[in-house]
Amino acid sequence: MTAGRRELDAAGITGAALRTSYARCRRLNAEHGKTFFLATLLLPAAKRPYVHALYGFARYVDDLVDDMSSTLGNWPRAERLQEWGTDFLADLEWGATSDPVSRAVIDTVQRWDIPTPYFADFLDAMRMDLTVSSYTTYADLERYMWGSAAVIGLELLPILGRRDPDVRWDVLESHAIDLGIAFQLTNFIRDVGEDLRRGRVYLPEESLHRFGIDRDRLARGRVDEPIRNLLAWEIERARGLYAKAAAGIELVHRTSQDCLRTAHTLYSGILDEIERTDYDVFSRRVQVPLARRASVGLTGLRGALTARRGGPARPTG
Repeated sequence: MTAGRRELDAAGITGAALRTSYARCRRLNAEHGKTFFLATLLLPAAKRPYVHALYGFARYVDDLVDDMSSTLGNWPRAERLQEWGTDFLADLEWGATSDPVSRAVIDTVQRWDIPTPYFADFLDAMRMDLTVSSYTTYADLERYMWGSAAVIGLELLPILGRRDPDVRWDVLESHAIDLGIAFQLTNFIRDVGEDLRRGRVYLPEESLHRFGIDRDRLARGRVDEPIRNLLAWEIERARGLYAKAAAGIELVHRTSQDCLRTAHTLYSGILDEIERTDYDVFSRRVQVPLARRASVGLTGLRGALTARRGGPARPTG
């Protein structure tokens, strides 16, 4: 029996079509979200399919936005995304669908009672990727990151669970928002060159202007002192968010803590690697070395196995 099937069995997911949908979401997570997929493996098997479903949904929509093989311009792609999103939200309201990815997502929403407006906000943010190419201020970028990142953390919270009933959900939500935005900002810093090739600059214009940088200078793809200073500035902003989010790790259910701790360590480690490469975010995608990922993952696995002995992690209703 494969690991994916064991996870589906542990989660009590039945029905061929539904299991196929969850399996597809798992493949999307494994292929595109390597760090996130590693962290997800530290969750109890009964929780993993639901996290795969949420990631699979986000990745599927992201692929609709960034389909490099498409001959369509941004506005036609935005219209296509609008149509797909309208159908998805209608299916979500109805509670059923024939879409091979959405089926698992809708099942996850129903099992864990995840607020549906989060998905509308995410789709709105993804449409912005096709209609907005830059952000004047960090506050403008924050509004985008609410939909692109913060809501994903909020969607995951019911699955991750609370350490105990005394932990307030609103406190957990604040930490989840900080962590989601920290992850997103890390991606923006790492992917400056890649995003430029897609016609986008996510780092706020006010940050660029602070260091005397314009879009053309970024597009030259040469690391100089102003660009180092810009990236160092945004790295410190991201680290501040990671520091705020860290306090929330101990507040989720004990069987979810090592998953979050591992993701926190590995994603924040990308910032360290950017510094080690002298801020070269243009010539290649900066990654945490494999040996470091393996070491952090092994530490997380030891902790997860210890925590997992404490009781079931399946939803009760």
